[in-house]
Amino acid sequence: MLRNLSVILVRTRFPENIGMAARAMANMGASELILVRPERWDKDKATPLATTQGLALLDAVRVEESLEAALAPFSLAVGTSARIGGWRKDVLPPEKAAAALRAAVREGERAALVFGSEDRGLSNAELELCSCLAVIPTAEEHSSLNLAQAVLLMLYECMKADKALAFESRSARKDRGGEGWTRPVISEDSRRATLEEERLLLCTLQETLQAIGHLPRDNPGWFMQPMRRFLRKSRLRRHEFDMLMGVCRQMRNAMKI
Repeated sequence: MLRNLSVILVRTRFPENIGMAARAMANMGASELILVRPERWDKDKATPLATTQGLALLDAVRVEESLEAALAPFSLAVGTSARIGGWRKDVLPPEKAAAALRAAVREGERAALVFGSEDRGLSNAELELCSCLAVIPTAEEHSSLNLAQAVLLMLYECMKADKALAFESRSARKDRGGEGWTRPVISEDSRRATLEEERLLLCTLQETLQAIGHLPRDNPGWFMQPMRRFLRKSRLRRHEFDMLMGVCRQMRNAMKI
């Protein structure tokens, strides 16, 4: 089961699609549905498409005003897009994105799959908030998928990764000739940093690097993109976050900024 895996739908246009997405989530065992600024949120219209399987997800749905707020408690977020190229880096096929999500969930982290509106998908700014991007391969002439179809396909890949990992765990226990092993307890200072903590660190790094003259003051965000990609690849932990924040603080103290 994909506990700790949430689905975030951004600026959805039709409640019926939310209902179908909820049913797909129930089929695959995802635990939480979050809506970000839906154009029309009508539970009565969503319920028939959700069926009884997805009703509990609709009952517990959470609505947020921004994707940044929705992602704050998560340590990994995979955004979905039909567009690649340009500045978009770290684009993963669905199976690799699913493996990353499942690994995070297995460690007790909170992870999310993020989907954009039916007509425009996720904006560039919204994609920048995600840890990495996943693209579902389609025929070139028809690359646009129905929202619920995309949710189901990505969650199916997550379920496959979950089943494969469960099989490997059973095999490992058999090889050891012992009982099942349990997930190690992760202390507060060694857990993965959340996306909100990552955002705070990037903002602090940018301000500090500007203050010491390392970054230009015009369009610093462009120059910070390699740093953002580096931090996301490193899967920053909380004690590393504390260390880097402390470095920035000492630099600013030394310069009396």
